[in-house]
Amino acid sequence: MVTILMSLIFTDRRMALKQISSNKCFGGLQKVFEHESVELKCKMKFAVYLPPKAETGKCPALYWLSGLTCTEQNFISKSGYHQAASEHGLVVIFLWQVRNFKQGASDCIWFSKIELTYNFFFFLKSVSAFAPICNPVLCPWGKKAFTGYLGTDQSKWKTYDATHLVKSYPGSQLDILIDQGKDDQFLSDGQLLPDNFIAACTEKKIPVVFRLQEGYDHSYYFIATFIADHIRHHAKYLNA
Repeated sequence: MVTILMSLIFTDRRMALKQISSNKCFGGLQKVFEHESVELKCKMKFAVYLPPKAETGKCPALYWLSGLTCTEQNFISKSGYHQAASEHGLVVIFLWQVRNFKQGASDCIWFSKIELTYNFFFFLKSVSAFAPICNPVLCPWGKKAFTGYLGTDQSKWKTYDATHLVKSYPGSQLDILIDQGKDDQFLSDGQLLPDNFIAACTEKKIPVVFRLQEGYDHSYYFIATFIADHIRHHAKYLNA
């Protein structure tokens, strides 16, 4: 199953996967794999949690996408997601984000960070996010990241900006859940612009549940507090 997943994620299907760890957790298995990336010319890792149900049948998959300061270990060791994933029978896949744009990382990030986050947004029934960068074309962090991903031609950026994409959303109704820490330093610094995204959704009559959580910051303590809600949010559609 992991080989099939990776053949979908990466264009080079000849790569050899090396399992570097496997740990029992809430009846399932938390695995980490390593492979040599042809695109990035370096070793890459990704993590897959297989719930107990995966031993006897197929399970739907949920992708977790973190920011550029995370390795494959951050989410799997800090978020506390395993119990909820086990209970709902979800495979959870974490893709490591490459941070060095000069290392030729754009191809991998293009798929794992941008394609899955924004373009696949239009093929999902449910979307959820923590501390979302909802309008990266306008925020300082987004401008820096999109320059690294896509180059300096800003006319191309809007194709990968969720706030702009939702304005031309052609699909069926979405169920969107966003949790944002009120004490998030990136929110107060103007690096996160959820109001722009909410306004775009309102214009398109797409409902959004936006929860501004008092006292919470940008850390994994915040994520661990609400991760079970987000897994349930997706499981009701993935298991339907």
